Amino acid sequence: MDYIREFDIRLDKEMFYAGEILEGHVLLDTIENFKLKTVRIVLRGKAHAEWQVLVSGDRSAVKDDQYFIDNRSLIFGKVDRQDGPAPILPRGIHHFPFKFQLPQSSLPCSFESKPGYVRYYIKVTLDIPYASPPQGMKYFTIIGPHIDCMDDQYLKPIGALEKRSKCCLCCKSNRVVLQCLLERSAYVCGEALRLKANIKNQNEKDIRLKVRLLQNVHYSVDRGMLGVQNQKDVQHLVLEYIGESIRTGSESQWDSADGLVLPVMPPTLIGSCRLLQINYVLKVCVDLGKGDEDLNITFPITIATVPFRIPNCNKTPQIFYSVACDHVEGGRYIGPEFLLGGHVYDGSQTEQIVLYRPVYVSVRQPNCSTTGTA
Repeated sequence: MDYIREFDIRLDKEMFYAGEILEGHVLLDTIENFKLKTVRIVLRGKAHAEWQVLVSGDRSAVKDDQYFIDNRSLIFGKVDRQDGPAPILPRGIHHFPFKFQLPQSSLPCSFESKPGYVRYYIKVTLDIPYASPPQGMKYFTIIGPHIDCMDDQYLKPIGALEKRSKCCLCCKSNRVVLQCLLERSAYVCGEALRLKANIKNQNEKDIRLKVRLLQNVHYSVDRGMLGVQNQKDVQHLVLEYIGESIRTGSESQWDSADGLVLPVMPPTLIGSCRLLQINYVLKVCVDLGKGDEDLNITFPITIATVPFRIPNCNKTPQIFYSVACDHVEGGRYIGPEFLLGGHVYDGSQTEQIVLYRPVYVSVRQPNCSTTGTA
């Protein structure tokens, strides 16, 4: 509209936690007077899942939505059916403040992927007599769910032992032993995995330690074709370590130390969203050589939103927020409505301007030395 110079939605900040107050204002810069009946605002959070399936030779879409927040408010004007003419908004710059209380319940994190997403946004509609109502949208990030690395269930060390022997008549020979200890099972992005491994090699060939962190995203749509539940699973390699050769007849001690630092990725998401679940597993294996089956140990890993705090340290981890790395789900796809020019992000384009991407918690660990007695 020629008489509206600027129409914008501005929030006090760009990311929020469950239970916080979301505040902002609608900015309207006009160059002439006009009638404005109402300014309506909607706060909404929803998950959406959709993909193509093959049914009887034909491709059809299965999709579903889940709403977490759907709040509405009138921030200017009169409610419907009240008598009287529409007020005249004088030309100039106008600010229409708004405030919402986010629910205290555990909200799933903002998330973007091709099969599904979780999005939170503010939508504002201007009701102008005898004109199409202008609309504006502002997306923001929800940080969640609340997962604290200091919870007892995550602080317990997890140990595992796996061994492989080849039988030669009545004697066992060529024995390979893999013993692992995971110091804790929950981490925030930016932290290093705390894993120790001991490998004994009595095999006739050299062996090698391999460590992989995998992200699993499970999508589920209840209202599918013919009422059948449709599911889709996506897996991405987050981290990989390949060790040096361990010679036959030798033993190797390995400590991850600060070598396996977690990149930025979505947190573990279990139970708070019906349409998608996110979990992570750490796979530790010994490559026994071509043609031989590997030894495998698997640990569940929780990606948390509240970092580990070093006991007896007066410094706390420095928290910052960043978009997910491109090689995990949550960092691989941006919907075309968030790109200038309407192009789909495929991870290879570098010059497009992305209008919105969710962010996730990451930390920089403090350099803290502690003293104490054993």
